[in-house]
Amino acid sequence: MNSKIWLSSPHMGGREFEYVKEAFDTNWIAPLGPNVNGFEKDLEKYLGEATHVAALSSGTAALHLALVQLGVEAGDEVICQSMTFSASANPIKYLNAIPVFVDSEPDTWNMCATSLRDAISDRLAEGKKPKAIIVVHLYGMPANMEELLAVASEYQIPVIEDAAEALGSTYRGKPAGTFGDFGVLSFNGNKIITTSGGGALVSKNEEWIKHTRFLATQARDVAPHYQHSEVGYNYRMSNVCAGIGRGQMEVLDDRVKRRREVNQYYRDSFQDIPEMAFLTEPSSEYFSNFWLTTVLLDHPKVNREDIRLALEQENIESRPLWKPMHLQPVFEGAHFYGQGVSKNLFERGLCLPSGSNLTDSDLQRVVNTIKVLF
Repeated sequence: MNSKIWLSSPHMGGREFEYVKEAFDTNWIAPLGPNVNGFEKDLEKYLGEATHVAALSSGTAALHLALVQLGVEAGDEVICQSMTFSASANPIKYLNAIPVFVDSEPDTWNMCATSLRDAISDRLAEGKKPKAIIVVHLYGMPANMEELLAVASEYQIPVIEDAAEALGSTYRGKPAGTFGDFGVLSFNGNKIITTSGGGALVSKNEEWIKHTRFLATQARDVAPHYQHSEVGYNYRMSNVCAGIGRGQMEVLDDRVKRRREVNQYYRDSFQDIPEMAFLTEPSSEYFSNFWLTTVLLDHPKVNREDIRLALEQENIESRPLWKPMHLQPVFEGAHFYGQGVSKNLFERGLCLPSGSNLTDSDLQRVVNTIKVLF
């Protein structure tokens, strides 16, 4: 059997082990230490000096703590992009709040500002003002933050940016995750850089990030004994995982460059198949890290499942686009506002192998397997 081609596997840079070894040599194996501090500083420098970062155990934990600090409680409504991974919406349910899902726009596949306005207007008419808006930068493509922030500002609703897939992406030259009240990053094993497992919460508000660190370490008050005035969480990143992250930050720009090269390779290879369309930056204002290269199929005889199964036969991993949250059994009955764009994307779309460690011969295997079908 041919060797496995993964959708998006970890790609080490070489120096990660040095940071991890230092943690072992100095016995900093606890959930805090020099690597955690250093990793946060590395991220702050990358995202901009006015940005503050708390390194956490996952992107999901970051989103949860953002909602906690925005005062979301049981029965509150939170607007969330429907076209996303379930981790964007699950923390709403952790707090026994109510998700309200909003459709995508065709250009970026991210939250549609028109549908967002419709959702807010309708919820206000029902006497329910949403407590927060969760926007996602899907597959590394920045959302149209200008229009979305304008709507949010008009109704004075805080914005959380789920930039779990978008580290290295920018909108109008500004990093994804730095536009809203909070930004969320993920360093899961399949992301553009990894800490094995981990995430971060980002904000321009330093006090919020200080409070994030407090909540993430079981909310222990300043006292010689263990005293707690708030409910805390065990959400801090370990010093060992942060060491991996420090090494990964040194090669982040290279990883973005390679993912974009992979994306261009596919575009060049399939330019003679007009029925295959790629998610494309709408203008020069958008810069995507192309974490995953995604395509839409509009062919009378070849659909996304035909391609996925053909790749599977060749030991090549691919996957359909995210199934929208409003179509998920766990969120059955949730409010949804839109025109069905996300449902159409899910039915027609496929993610192709996109890892920065793929060779050109790997990519050619993928291309050859797909081209046979056409």
